[in-house]
Amino acid sequence: MPEVTAKYIFLATGVIAILAVCSITFYMILRGMPTFTIVGPIDLLFGTVWQPTAATPSYGILYVILTSIIGTAFAILLGVPVALLTAVFLTEISEKHLTMVIQPAVELLAAIPSVIYGLLGMMVLNPAIYHLEQMIYKNDPSHQFTGGANLLSAIIVLAIMILPTVINMSVSALRAVPMHYRSASYALGATKIQTIFKVTIPAAKSGIMTGIVLGIGRALGEAMAINMVAGGSVNFPLPFNSVRFLTTQLVSEMSYASGVHRQVLFTIGLVLFVFIMLINILLMKLSKRGEENER
Repeated sequence: MPEVTAKYIFLATGVIAILAVCSITFYMILRGMPTFTIVGPIDLLFGTVWQPTAATPSYGILYVILTSIIGTAFAILLGVPVALLTAVFLTEISEKHLTMVIQPAVELLAAIPSVIYGLLGMMVLNPAIYHLEQMIYKNDPSHQFTGGANLLSAIIVLAIMILPTVINMSVSALRAVPMHYRSASYALGATKIQTIFKVTIPAAKSGIMTGIVLGIGRALGEAMAINMVAGGSVNFPLPFNSVRFLTTQLVSEMSYASGVHRQVLFTIGLVLFVFIMLINILLMKLSKRGEENER
């Protein structure tokens, strides 16, 4: 009897999760799709001018889409190696007493609210980036200084914010690798470093990829911290340009938008939703293909 009850409880929770995803998907499609018939998919997705309150409104979000893609990609490229090497250090190299200090610190990093990251980025990182910007463009009168609030600052903040997610998932995956894998590698004459990079990390690849997927989701979905450090202007995503991400576009304008402007913002939410779904599906397929090749 307890087994049957547990079975139905698990089934109910699974159905609820599926219904939640389907409901969100249906709602986003219902609210986001009509804009394509009003504005036009070409003008919306490939337009570069965002002037929703002008006499002749323009709703081009190409630069916003590119900013989200480029910003997230570089944040992952910057953050994942640091996170993976930190996880390797905690599981394979660090002494136990040192791990007991570092591990809670990483978990505490995950518990810090995003607005705190944004505040620290605005007060500490932006002035440093502004100083760098002045050094690079001091003889360029055409450059528009942003005070350090630009794409580069947003990438650094995002890279820091994804660290705890990727580190914790990678640590769990590395600790789950059976010890006899390492023993067999040592028996064949491999060094510790060779064992880590040739045996342990490949064996934990599935869990590490899961951490990367969650990190990408965190980076794509972050709004508050990025809104505080990225500048908030719709520009081409160059390192020292003030930019807007898909999420910050919603945060910045949803409070006062109305009519077609508000519908376009829902479409931006739909684009963001589709991006996250496609990235998750792609990484899952790559992970499964890697597992099949290993077999």
